[in-house]
Amino acid sequence: MNAQQQVRDLLDFIDASPSPWHAVASLENKLQKLAFRRLNEKESWSIEAGGRYYVIRDDSSMIVFVAGTKDLAQSGFKILGAHTDSPGLRIKPHPVLNSDQLLRLAVEVYGGPILASFSDRDLSLAGRIAYRTNEGNVASQLLRFDQPLLRLPNLAIHMNRAVNEDGLKFNKQTELALLFATATEQQLASDRFTALLHQASGLAPEQILSWELNVYDTHKGTFWGDDKVFYADGQLDNLASCHAGLAALLEPAVLAGGNTLVCAFFDHEEIGSESCKGAAGSFLPDALERISLAMGLDKQDYQRALANSLMISADMAHAYQPNFPNAYEPGHKIIVNQGPVVKINANHRYASNCLSEAIFIDLCRQAEVPFQKYAHRGDLPCGSTIGPIASAKLGVATVDVGNPMWAMHSARESAGVLDHGYMIKALQHFFL
Repeated sequence: MNAQQQVRDLLDFIDASPSPWHAVASLENKLQKLAFRRLNEKESWSIEAGGRYYVIRDDSSMIVFVAGTKDLAQSGFKILGAHTDSPGLRIKPHPVLNSDQLLRLAVEVYGGPILASFSDRDLSLAGRIAYRTNEGNVASQLLRFDQPLLRLPNLAIHMNRAVNEDGLKFNKQTELALLFATATEQQLASDRFTALLHQASGLAPEQILSWELNVYDTHKGTFWGDDKVFYADGQLDNLASCHAGLAALLEPAVLAGGNTLVCAFFDHEEIGSESCKGAAGSFLPDALERISLAMGLDKQDYQRALANSLMISADMAHAYQPNFPNAYEPGHKIIVNQGPVVKINANHRYASNCLSEAIFIDLCRQAEVPFQKYAHRGDLPCGSTIGPIASAKLGVATVDVGNPMWAMHSARESAGVLDHGYMIKALQHFFL
């Protein structure tokens, strides 16, 4: 694929993945077409050298791996880490607010979104629903409303004269409820929402036990700019990195290379990773140890494999926006369409050190891919990634990298077309 085709495939993936649960389902669909076999954590694992496998934990975290033919204790794991979640709004358990002849849905802020970017957009709901089966078990299924269902109308400037000077602000408790419908006397407000879930899921109302629903922008991804050198969509942070990692892994030469390859896609990065399926949990250590045991390694050889491993933590990076020069470290402006970024922080908010940084730079040079280095402005708090968390859990050398993007954590983010192809190419060389 050329760069435009790679980004078109990325946009299709994001548009099919309006929640972390949908993202994992989309990734699974790609894997099943290429003869990857799903493993179950509740069962014993049988792994063959050269085999292709994946395992899913709680519907929204996934580990994909190829069992190598090389001596694992000596060659180690080649690990790519990214995350499936994005900041935004989630529906509260008892969401319906009925007042002034209007129904609204109460939301809770998930992570650190730019709240103003969700106003005046065609919003809808996607996520998963838990229900009681006819056999008496509890199961889950994906749920998505394609049509615009919700809206957060802005206050007119006549009632907020200072908005252009002071910025658009929403109180998280009182001003974020999303307009949903007009109230009617014929139906209780709570029943209106339950009926909506019933119609979309095909489940009887009494079967529905709970749900996790994500608010998303229904506007599809698009190319923009002169010669279409940029693209925009929701959830580029961090589905773009998930897509690049899997695209690199699925390259035929990579699959046949003999290395033991791992793509770890975690939920809950945006809220700290502290969960059973987050990067601070046991999912990745559990999977790597089980892979090692199934491939005949003992405890000491497993620890040797970790010592010989390298992890690339891929998460999007802050591109320079010339309208706001004072927000950036002057000597470390990263430019869209000029290559992947190595992210460096003296306080270890990023996992890179000079050796892991050098390895990634050398990979880029071998792949003939341009690269950049990023450091955050010293008087602003620096964000973080799964890199330091997963690296500490495993004791594995790690480098934090990412592609430049604008408006990180907005409902609508932008990035450069060339950079996505550059990242895929660099990761392919890493896996080889």
